[in-house]
Amino acid sequence: MTSTAAVRPYRPADAPALDDICIRTGHNGRDSRPVYADPAVLPAVFAAPYVHLDPDLAFVLDDGQGRAVGYVLGTADTPRFAEEFRAKWLPRVADRHPAPKGPPATPDEVIAGLLHDPERMIVPELAAYPAHLHIDLLPEWQGRGHGRALMRTFWRALRERGVPAVHLVMATANGPARAFYDRMGFHVIEADGLDPADVTCLGRTTEDTGRP
Repeated sequence: MTSTAAVRPYRPADAPALDDICIRTGHNGRDSRPVYADPAVLPAVFAAPYVHLDPDLAFVLDDGQGRAVGYVLGTADTPRFAEEFRAKWLPRVADRHPAPKGPPATPDEVIAGLLHDPERMIVPELAAYPAHLHIDLLPEWQGRGHGRALMRTFWRALRERGVPAVHLVMATANGPARAFYDRMGFHVIEADGLDPADVTCLGRTTEDTGRP
C-alpha cells in the first residue's frame, strides 16, 4: 500500500468503488456478500443516496492511484435529507429493492425496510446533532490513521457550514467500530424507540481538538 494515500473530495467516477466498499464492510464491519442475496441493497441505503443528494459532503481515501478505498459521507441537515431521500432518491431504486410485504423475513428485507422508511432518520433525541455520517474503510486500510483523517475532514466541512454537532447510528454488534468512535470523542445518546441491543446512537460536536 502506497504511503501517498490521501483524503480528497468525492468524484462521480468513485461511485462504483463506494458501493463496493459499502458491500465489503456492510455486515457489522465485515463482508456482506455471504449474508445478503442482493448486497447492493446496502449501498442503496447507506452510500449512494449521500453522493446523489449531498455530494459536497462526501470524501474518499484515495490509495494514491486514483482508487477510493474508504469514504466518509453524510448530510448537514438530517430532516431535509430524509425528505429528499423519499422524494428524489427512493423513486430511483424502489423497484429494484421493494418494501417487504410483512415483517422482514431475510437480511435483504430488513435493509429494504430501512430504504423505504427514510423518516426513521428523524429521531427527536438527535435534534441537537443535526448532521449525520457514515464512514467505512476497506479492511487492509484500517488501523493506519486514515479513518481519523476522513472524520476530521468531514467535521471541518460541517463547521464551514455552521453545523455544531453530528451523530451516527451504528450496529451495536460492531465492536471495532465502537472502539474507533470512542477514540474519536463520540458519546452515547439514549433514544426512545431504538433497541440498544440492535443499534447505538452516538454524537459529538464538530470541534476538532487535534488530539488522537
